[in-house]
Amino acid sequence: MINKRLLIKNLLAHSSENSFYDKKLKLNLNQREGKAKLLKHICAMANANPHNTSYIVVGVDDQNNQLVGVDFYDDSKIQNLINAYLKHPPFVIYENIPFAHLKRGKVIGLISIKAQKDKVCSFKRSIWKYKKTSVFIREGSISKPQHEIKSIVDNKDVLESIEKQAQNNIKLTLDGVFDFYESNNLYNPNYLVFREYFVLCWAGKKKVNNRGTFYSRVNIELINEQVKLFYSDLDEVTIAHNEQGFKITEFVHLGLNKNYRYYPLEEVHIVFSPNMTYTINRKMLFEPPQYDQSNLIHILNSQYELIKKIKAQDKLTLTEQENLKRLPVTALLCYFNQLPQAIDQLEAIRLLLKENYPDIYARYKDSMRILRKVNYSNT
Repeated sequence: MINKRLLIKNLLAHSSENSFYDKKLKLNLNQREGKAKLLKHICAMANANPHNTSYIVVGVDDQNNQLVGVDFYDDSKIQNLINAYLKHPPFVIYENIPFAHLKRGKVIGLISIKAQKDKVCSFKRSIWKYKKTSVFIREGSISKPQHEIKSIVDNKDVLESIEKQAQNNIKLTLDGVFDFYESNNLYNPNYLVFREYFVLCWAGKKKVNNRGTFYSRVNIELINEQVKLFYSDLDEVTIAHNEQGFKITEFVHLGLNKNYRYYPLEEVHIVFSPNMTYTINRKMLFEPPQYDQSNLIHILNSQYELIKKIKAQDKLTLTEQENLKRLPVTALLCYFNQLPQAIDQLEAIRLLLKENYPDIYARYKDSMRILRKVNYSNT
């Protein structure tokens, strides 16, 4: 089994970017340009490496190879985006890899790309400036258009060597457990062993009420591969496990004005098999609350006035500051009630929130995470 943290270190140490390895400071999957560029690179790397896995490492400063990290990205359904736009799409996995020196919640993203055998990957739909039927291939560190795939440089031996050096061992596993306990010491860290092989660590702030036992600030990692499976600072989850697997049910706190309640969002079931493999099964549970349309339109108009003041950088009253705290959730609920312009208004002040209201920006990111998960589940 490959230790993904060690794999990233080996990729960074191997050489500069090439046909089987690319690095990015961040991805912007909220905009068509960001999606299109990622699709281009995935298409190019799949065509350049038909016989082995290619990798994109996200959260790396391109100038000095420094690991700066990105936000935890919990959407394993990135494959849906690939399938929607690419013909003969490669199999793609996005994994979140923790490093001890990164801030809490920050990880390094690892995208693994495995091409379909003997198939040329191309665009089957236009997106941004890339036209339908476009074909790309990776030459060195550049993803360039190609009318016809001719000669391919076989990187299989090089990749096998790098992956072999990243194989897990007992020391790496123990180091991973100790790292997890040290970085999560305030949140009751635990470890579980499944099938006498898989080591899973989890931590969370426990809360017991009349609804049951819930955990917030939850962090779950599969130590064998150094993969972060789940992370949330804001939401609450229930946790259950037996000899075969580990189950997480995530809840989100939503409502209008001061009338909030918890709604089940998604169930994630990690199942460990006797043959030293595991699967992650996801089931979307979310049913958006529905509200009176006229009331929502009134709230939307008030939101628009608040956004105008934020754009003008005017001083907010105490009431407006309270409304600002609820703005990301309000916009999300408007979207789920056939008022999508609320999200557009919120997106228009994203950078202002990031620069001036970091707490509100964290809530914005969480609302967008929920929106992304629900939309992908409906694709």
